[in-house]
Amino acid sequence: MTTTADADRELKAKHRALWASGNYPAVAAELIDDFGPEIVRACGIQAGDRVLDIAAGSGNAAIPAAEAGAIVTASDLTPELFDAGRRIAAARGVDLEWVEADAEALPFADDSYDVVMSTVGVMFAPHHQAAADELIRVCRPGGRIGLINWTPQGFIGNLFKTMKPYAPPPLPGASPAPLWGDEDHVRELFGDRVANLELRRQEIVIDHSPSPLEFREYWKRNYGPTISAYKFNADKPERVADLDRDFLAFVTAWNKAAEPGKTAYHAEYLLVTGTKSAG
Repeated sequence: MTTTADADRELKAKHRALWASGNYPAVAAELIDDFGPEIVRACGIQAGDRVLDIAAGSGNAAIPAAEAGAIVTASDLTPELFDAGRRIAAARGVDLEWVEADAEALPFADDSYDVVMSTVGVMFAPHHQAAADELIRVCRPGGRIGLINWTPQGFIGNLFKTMKPYAPPPLPGASPAPLWGDEDHVRELFGDRVANLELRRQEIVIDHSPSPLEFREYWKRNYGPTISAYKFNADKPERVADLDRDFLAFVTAWNKAAEPGKTAYHAEYLLVTGTKSAG
């Protein structure tokens, strides 16, 4: 008999394996490197702040926070990503704590941190309310909360829509990650526990690859969810061909670059900031 706890362990094991596949540190460094400094500015992180980065990956936000002089804990369900983060931190001359942790059951005490943040990380925890409850719990009253989340309508949201017909079926209870980029969903998750809540839609331009075809191949090599979709269809060549076709059509349609030999993808995200309510 499979219990709820067994199902949850299976779900978390699959999430860990998904993000350990490919090369997420390359994706973070090459496509969204600006997110780290942006969340540090948005949260007003200063020297001496106690900062927790949830679903920190290889530290693309945690390391800039440490460079600002904060005392930083980088946590993630996938510790396989920490080795790259430690190398980057050492090269940049900063030290921070790396802790394996489930965003839905953080191993930290209540009210422990001045700033709790996540850049396109906590949004991928399958149970949104549990993750929201935890990030609020570990933030001190009056402390700052900052998130960067992909929106359902933006480039990454549509990337997931393109892959959805080919992806493994979601396990029961898992919510779609891009919902964290919906303003009403975030308000509902936080309720009155987060004050001064600001929700701003912004864009980042991704211009890494010289052609849509190469950009498709980049995702296939490096991004866990894309690797998972192709792996799920590996024994069905016709399905792989269909996914290749649909993926290429998607990245071709979304390419805004006017010059040959260049690509530019405008990826919308939701910047979320607020403070934990007292009491």
